[in-house]
Amino acid sequence: MSNTPMAASPLTRAVLEIDEYVSGLGWDQPARLFALVDTARLRADQPSLADRLGLRDEPESSGLTPIEQDEVPTDQALDEFLGTIAWPDAVVGCALAVERLMLPPSAEAQVPQGLNEKKLAQWVSEHPDRQEVRMTVAVMRDGTRDSALRLREKDAATDVLTGSDLVPGLAEALTATFAE
Repeated sequence: MSNTPMAASPLTRAVLEIDEYVSGLGWDQPARLFALVDTARLRADQPSLADRLGLRDEPESSGLTPIEQDEVPTDQALDEFLGTIAWPDAVVGCALAVERLMLPPSAEAQVPQGLNEKKLAQWVSEHPDRQEVRMTVAVMRDGTRDSALRLREKDAATDVLTGSDLVPGLAEALTATFAE
């Protein structure tokens, strides 16, 4: 968490830690799913795992530890996959890092009518104002959320945008993974 402000909330620190980790893997990565667990509880309940994760020397503060899950399937729509997830009680939150193409709001009026999903994706990928972005979105069981956005053209930790409502649709889909 070298670029993470210590004054940030535990959720913001977790989002930025995940963003930094995924950034280190480079661009053109598959979506990555993380369970968020309470660090103090992890140390108490599973000390050997905490040691393997290098958490023995971490401060005793109330923090969150992201644990990467198995690969997100590429042959299934992301929203369908998220609908299949059920978290155990030890997981207090979850996060997803995913790359997408985005257009500025001004391009919305230019979208041709009647395009299916595949044709729309092709149109966006060919649009001159498209931006490649990595979105890291995290939610807690209680609905608290945070996110980080990193543009490929401004790929520096100092240019990462953070906020709770940057990717509301994805945050809602992640929150639904905690529904009983």
